[in-house]
Parts: sequence; structure tokens; C-alpha cells
Amino acid sequence: MSSISASEKVDGFTRKSMRKAQKQKKSQGSSQFRTQSALAELSPLPQLKDAPSTEQQELFTQKLQQCCMLFDFMDSVTDLKSKEIKRATLNELVDYVSTNRGVLVESAYPEISNMISTNIFRTLPPSDNPDFDPEEDEPTLEASWPHIQLVYEFLLRFLENPDFQPSIAKRHIDQKFVLQLLELFDSEDPRERDFLKTVLHRIYGKFLGLRAFIRKQINNIFLRFIYETDHFNGVAELLEILGSIINGFALPLKAEHKQFLMKVLIPMHTAKGLALFHAQLAYCVVQFLEKDPTLTEPVIRGLLKFWPKTCSQKEVMFLGEIEEILDVIEPTQFKKIEEPLFKQISRCVANPHFQVAERALYFWNNEYILSLIEENIDKVLPIMFGSLYRISKEHWNPTIVALVYNVLKTLMEMNSTLFDELTASYKAERQREKKKEQEREELWRKLEELKLSNTAVVQNNSHGLQNAQNNNNNNSNNNNHHDNQENSTTVAPSTDHQDPDVNVAADEITSSAK
Repeated sequence: MSSISASEKVDGFTRKSMRKAQKQKKSQGSSQFRTQSALAELSPLPQLKDAPSTEQQELFTQKLQQCCMLFDFMDSVTDLKSKEIKRATLNELVDYVSTNRGVLVESAYPEISNMISTNIFRTLPPSDNPDFDPEEDEPTLEASWPHIQLVYEFLLRFLENPDFQPSIAKRHIDQKFVLQLLELFDSEDPRERDFLKTVLHRIYGKFLGLRAFIRKQINNIFLRFIYETDHFNGVAELLEILGSIINGFALPLKAEHKQFLMKVLIPMHTAKGLALFHAQLAYCVVQFLEKDPTLTEPVIRGLLKFWPKTCSQKEVMFLGEIEEILDVIEPTQFKKIEEPLFKQISRCVANPHFQVAERALYFWNNEYILSLIEENIDKVLPIMFGSLYRISKEHWNPTIVALVYNVLKTLMEMNSTLFDELTASYKAERQREKKKEQEREELWRKLEELKLSNTAVVQNNSHGLQNAQNNNNNNSNNNNHHDNQENSTTVAPSTDHQDPDVNVAADEITSSAK
């Protein structure tokens, strides 16, 4: 049993944090280290720069093979010499591929591919925390990162080398390689996901034959994320890659790309952890609309369909995305969606959560949106007027009230005649509502009075019935008593005047007994 220091005895939180750290370390080790039957100690090989040019290729291959040995980084005291030799060798390989030409001969490709696959491809461990929240909790970092980082660096230099030949590399960097690479995007370590993002982007650019496969597999990951797991750590990084891919789409857009937008990207707005990747998601959506403006209407209707009802933070994000879309919208497309869109904006302005209302009112600070509203003021103003006027009188937050007054002033300057008509009709409507309210209250008052009067009548009737019943009971009791008295009077004389025959018989029995 480990000894506990005096400070730890006093502070229970210290022991708890230490146990948590130990637990994290344990989970890190399982992600990389695979037990090998016999771990031979590495011995340093000669430097590549010092070797003769005729031996460099052979030495390069030996160093690649040497780097295929894996070590347990959870044990910080064993294999220190071998770990350091491998780290130095990886650094040397990175420099060698970066600075030298003619090193990527055809025979080196299988060795390079094997070294990379052995080091980075592994089954990711389950999270230490089943309720892991990326916004609140610290991620589990990869314990073997000192080596894995250098392998990723080597892979990038390999792909970016001027001598790199995709026609040879495609035998090794194939669909299986890409699939294993995509699975690693679920790593909790943000450093690894950042490298993976760059690597996948390079592969997408170099290998034309893998592009459709990469898009399809990303599509599958997103669908699984939306409809099954609701958890994938690398969503933001994959969306970032997609942003640049969408930017390079040729026009007109293929049906598969439009389907990806409507069936995958729009439903992703329903995800619980939207805040983690919303910026990248909104960028992808806007890229699609810049490519094909006719997609604006279905996209906005899709966003309105999935509009959050109970999460104010998500509402603010949706409003931000709508503003980005309105920044690039064409006037003809704006006319198609102005009615449903501004009905939703009107509800947001009237939202009691001040951040939602504030974000919606900021639309009037955007010059382009303001020009679109002015062109369609006869449609927009009637939708917005009621909410704005009511909020200007009733909202609890003074900042919102001030913003609403500015918006009303702007709208009045756009079309003062329509504004006056709406003001008059709104006041008349309010008067009618007040009158209806008074009539309703009066009706309820009368109903209450009627109820009270009916209650009194019922109570009186019940008292009368009770009295009548009591009288009936008393009368029946008196009659019964009188009948009993008559019966007793009738029976009594029969005892005094007995039958003579009976008396004679009695006398005879008495005399015979004597």
C-alpha cells in the first residue's frame, strides 16, 4: 500500500486528483502499446549524412525497420535508451526526407508504408469518462505522442516531397489505409486530430482515385454520428477538410453533393454538441450556397425545420448562421424565404432570453440585410411590427428595449405611411383585446355570482328537506308509541278473566296430588 503524505491526509482533493491522473495514464497506454514477446534493445545505427551515397539507401531501409519497434510509454523507467534511439532516428528520417532529393525510390515505398502503419494505426481505447464532455472535461492525451508525432511529421514530409509518385504509392496508400486513417479521427488527443486533418487533405489532393471514396466514408461517419452514436471527436476537423473540398467543386454541382448538403449537413444541426463544430459546419453550408444560390431556399427551410425550441445557446448559433447566409443571398432568393424566415426572427426578438433577442436585433446592423429588408418592407414590416411594438413596452431588459426602439425608428424611416397604418391597427387591435378581456372577466364574475346564488338556494332546500324529514320521523315515532300503548291495554285484562274450564282442571290436579 502506498504511503500517504501529511498534506494529502489533510487535503482529500489531492488524493482524488492523483488517482484521476493515474487512471488517465492507464487508459493512455492501451491505445498504443502492443505486447511483444521479446523486446530487443535498439542499437544506434550510423548517421545517414555520414554514410557513403551508395550505402545510404540500405541504411535508410534499416532505420525504417528499426522504427517499427513499439514501446510502453506508461512505464517511464524501462527502455529509456531504446526510446531515445528511436526518437533520434525518427527525427533523422524526417530531416532526411525533407532535405534530400532522390531518396524516394520505388523499393522504399513498402518499408515507409509499413513503418507508418505499425506506429499510428491502432484500436483507440474507450474513454475513461463515459460522460466525456469536450467543452468541460480535459481530453485523454496519447502517452506515446513523443514517437507518434514524429511519425506524422515523417508522413507529411513523405507526401509533400517533390519526388513523391502517387502512381507507386497508391499500392500502399489505398482504401484500407484511408479507412484506418479516418478511424483515428475519433482520438481524444487534439494534437493527433490536427495532424490527421493535414494528412488526409494531402492524400485527397494527391490521389484522385481516392476522392470519391474519402467523401463517401466521411458521409458514413457523419450519418453514424447523427443517427446512432451522437459522439465523434473529429467532426470539426472533418468538416474543415470538407470546407476546402466543397470550395473546389465544379459547377454545376452533382446530385450527390446536393444530397450530402440536405441529408447530412443540415441534419447535423440537431447534434447535442453543435457548439464544438458549428463554425466549420456553417462555413460548409455557406460554401454550397455560394456555389449554387438556388439551394438557399431548401437550406433555410431545413434550418427552420430543425430550429431549437429549448436551447438558447443553439438559437444564438442558428441566428449567426442565418446572418452568414443572408450575407451571400441573392435578392430573388430572399423573396422566396422572407415570410417564414422573419416569422422565426420575430419569435426570436420576443424571446425572454436577452441573448437570443439581442442576436436577432443585430440583423439590423448589417447593411446588406438592411437593404434587402428595405426592398421588401411591405412584407417584412407587418410580420415584425407586433413583436417589436410589444417588446418595446414589456421586455425586462433595458438593452433590448433600446435596440428595439432603434429598429422601430429604422423601419419607420423606410416606410412611414405603412408604419402609421400598422401602429393604428395595432392599437385598435389592442383595444379590442382589452374589451374582450373585460367582457370575459365580467362574464366570469357573473358566473361566480350565479354559482354563489345557486349554492345558497341548494343549501336552503337541503335544510328544508332535512326539517321535513325530521318532522316525519317524529310523527312516525309518536304513532308507534301510541300503538304500543293500545296493545298493552288490550292484553292486560286476559290475565284477570281466565277460562272456567281451565280453573276446574287446575283444581282437580291439585286435589289428586294431595
